[in-house]
Amino acid sequence: PEAVVKKYLEEVKGSPADEDCIICMEKLSAPSGYSDACECSTIKPETVGRLTNCQHSFHMLCMLAMYSNGNKDGSLQCPSCKTIYGEKTGTQPKGRMEVSTFPQSLPGHKDCGTIQIVYHISRGIQGPEHPNPGMPYTARGFPRYCYLPDNEKGRKVLELLRVAWKRRLIFTVGTSSTTGESNTVVWNEIHHKTEMDTNLSGHGYPDPNYLDNVLAELAAQGVTEDCLRQ
Repeated sequence: PEAVVKKYLEEVKGSPADEDCIICMEKLSAPSGYSDACECSTIKPETVGRLTNCQHSFHMLCMLAMYSNGNKDGSLQCPSCKTIYGEKTGTQPKGRMEVSTFPQSLPGHKDCGTIQIVYHISRGIQGPEHPNPGMPYTARGFPRYCYLPDNEKGRKVLELLRVAWKRRLIFTVGTSSTTGESNTVVWNEIHHKTEMDTNLSGHGYPDPNYLDNVLAELAAQGVTEDCLRQ
């Protein structure tokens, strides 16, 4: 963990700015509020670091505590502006993603056919990255069927969803917001259209803003067009 924090934060020399660390809410000029909870031989409680791209500053020990409580996947996310450093991965359980196309068009996309994505995830036992390691998790409502227009933008979204799937970002194990069931597989902040027509539920078409919205949600998870160029 120390190596990850030191990779993305540069130590601020001299007296830090007169502002609060938004992780522990102590002044940056005072020691980290996590100095009693986070023992570290290589980072002092008063050391302040600045993230290399977005330039936001925090106690380095606070960033270490934040990282140690997360997935520990080698990536850091700025708690202030959400900029991602490194490659963010999630805790999606094992499964498979199948893609097919058919000629029928979606409401609002009359000029093209449809891409169908099918996600398969089965129930299993939670790993060390999940909320309750060793306990079972359920997987309700699988396989899940999702739809995109088979046009240029829809195909771009599909390729980014493939990246998100590989990085385990599309589902997670948590508590269902619809049923309240805990220890179950739930969506993870990347919205999908699970109905082809009638958008009464908000999960279908027509929805002229959907592709732009999902591109923004993917970008918030660190999945952008740059990933497709690699």
